[in-house]
Amino acid sequence: MRHPLIRLSAASVALLALASCAMMHHDTDEGSEALEHAGPWKALFDGGSTAAFRDWHGTTISPDWQVVDGMLTKSKPTEDLITRDQYGDFELTLDWKMGPGGNSGIFYRATEDADKIYWTAPEYQLLDDARHPDGRNPLTSAGASYGLYPAPRGIVKAANEWNSTRIVAKGNHVEHWLNGTKMVEFELFSPDWMAKFQASKFKDLPKWARAPRGFIGIQGDHDGVLALRNIRIREL
Repeated sequence: MRHPLIRLSAASVALLALASCAMMHHDTDEGSEALEHAGPWKALFDGGSTAAFRDWHGTTISPDWQVVDGMLTKSKPTEDLITRDQYGDFELTLDWKMGPGGNSGIFYRATEDADKIYWTAPEYQLLDDARHPDGRNPLTSAGASYGLYPAPRGIVKAANEWNSTRIVAKGNHVEHWLNGTKMVEFELFSPDWMAKFQASKFKDLPKWARAPRGFIGIQGDHDGVLALRNIRIREL
């Protein structure tokens, strides 16, 4: 079937090109989501003080967490860390690198009314995808919403290379970003989210992902070397 020839003006062609570029740029542009009324950035870890954190169900920080060359590091399983303050709507950014086969995660809106932090809080997975068994499954790969929303392949860097993470939580809307790419985006308690929740290992945990406000957590109880830097947050 032949199609009629459509002639566009130079101006129309230019507009279409701009629109196309904008569409392609959207999913890799961390500034594409307008965050209105954002508060000032607050350093949770700036390379020196760990005063913003404490152990899960504790008052101090385990000595297994150390500050080395401006990095917050741990080299073996230890206590999970949480912030001393709680956050509801926020934007969190940090850099991290994992030793070979390492496994960790960032929890958000966690509460302490359970024995384990992952019984209450969603998790942004931190992982050496290439060497850890969890890396074979997109639902448990780096950048995933652990167990619910899969991460795309090829975004996380190799072991011992720095990655940049960004988490946005505003009301029920959540975004996970990794190295400038949006990994997952979802609405808490939407039909899609509820279906994934019911199919996950968290379905029998009544407090999981229910708190509108809670602690930011860093998983420490898994194997592997983990280093973090430039941890900062702002309330939305």
